[in-house]
Amino acid sequence: MGTKALQALKDLSMKSAAIILFILLWETAPRIGMVDRMYLPPFSEVITALVKLIISGDLFIHIGSSLKRSMGGLFLAVAIGIPLGIFIGWFKSIEKFLDPLLQIFRNTSTLALFPVFILLFGLGELSKVAIIFWGTLWATLLNTINGVKNIDPLLIKAAQSMSASNFFIFRKIVLPAATPSIITGFRLSASTSILILVAAEMLGSNSGLGFLIFYSEQKYDIAEMYSGILTISVLGLLINYLIVAFERRLLVWKKAE
Repeated sequence: MGTKALQALKDLSMKSAAIILFILLWETAPRIGMVDRMYLPPFSEVITALVKLIISGDLFIHIGSSLKRSMGGLFLAVAIGIPLGIFIGWFKSIEKFLDPLLQIFRNTSTLALFPVFILLFGLGELSKVAIIFWGTLWATLLNTINGVKNIDPLLIKAAQSMSASNFFIFRKIVLPAATPSIITGFRLSASTSILILVAAEMLGSNSGLGFLIFYSEQKYDIAEMYSGILTISVLGLLINYLIVAFERRLLVWKKAE
């Protein structure tokens, strides 16, 4: 086995050690009476409940419903937040004028506004997508603004001195320089979309992972409830890794610097 393979195996072992220890503690603590297994069943029972959901097909229905809502709100936020952020970040006077209002919106609890969205849009799908859109918009928008306004002005002045068009400056300087900040905002928004989703699905839903967790708790199927929580954790981790992989491919030029 080569040196690189050994190093990769060592890195994997280091990264996995904490997770394995956590799972062992989770499995052992209820069995030896450290915690009441009524409130925290052993990890093996949670996996058994998860397997039952997979075999029945119910888990995929809940995942599909959750992804449709979270991705709908997230991509709407990205589609609006990135162009708007580029526009606001480019015009510094507009950015200074709007920044206090944007900061107020960003620091207002999204879940505190959920009753407002229910009043406006009812308990249907629209209110869930709308609250996810609102909660995920600000990370993308503000990171895009910061990415654009913090571009080295010397680069833009150098391009303008050579009579470069505004479109050329945007395509070759502004967009590449702001992309790392935009991707960071997208990652934060993606994580937020999963968090908001759970709360949104606990009201007026008959499917989705948030509904699964809430319904399982109501019928005292605690192992199934934890299997829903575990699924959300894994789903959030997978989405994060996908975005990181996309970022590495998109920003391959940074490695060459």
